[in-house]
Amino acid sequence: MSADKIRVLLVDDHELVRKGFRLMLDAQPDLEVVGEAPGGAQAVELAGRLVPDVVLMDLHMPGLDGVRATELITARQPEVRVLALSTFDLDENVVAALRAGADGFLPKDVSPEELIEGVRVVHRGESAVAPRLLTRLIGTFVRASRARKAPAALTVLTEREREILVLIARGRSNQEIAAELAVSPSTVKNHVTSLFAKIDARDRAQAVIVAYEAGLIRPGE
Repeated sequence: MSADKIRVLLVDDHELVRKGFRLMLDAQPDLEVVGEAPGGAQAVELAGRLVPDVVLMDLHMPGLDGVRATELITARQPEVRVLALSTFDLDENVVAALRAGADGFLPKDVSPEELIEGVRVVHRGESAVAPRLLTRLIGTFVRASRARKAPAALTVLTEREREILVLIARGRSNQEIAAELAVSPSTVKNHVTSLFAKIDARDRAQAVIVAYEAGLIRPGE
């Protein structure tokens, strides 16, 4: 049974928070908390030893923070998914965590149902960030900075792939993109897989960041 469960590592410097998350997650038949870490350094060590499926990562911790811990874990163990947690919806560290390889973000005050589903979503390889929240979040923190020169990888995108990247950055789901472009969802999925590989994006969160930073789309568009 244990082998079929999603194995979760909890990372938070507050013991009470970890206990609460453990109770919620362990109550699910498909989830299992395999370890707890009170800080980033311990999280990196435990992730290497336990090889969890998902790390539930608090971003604000003394010492090695959640952003740096996320970067180290995803670099060393790309198969491990990280779901970042923050007290604040619009937190610059959230964007940094997504850049570092986190697969999603949830505010700490989400409902138990949303937290549980978030773990399942990132385990499936999807981004556990509502598309429109994601664009608002990233837009807030790129607004003050100039768009960077488009990465060289963008030059090899086909016209359709570039069009889909812009729609992703505007918060469209694959289904919505398929409807807007009058193509099948499977066709969109194939294009998304191809363009992610070309721009070296692990998921939709990183793809949105690339689109904003390359100036393909700007906040408010």
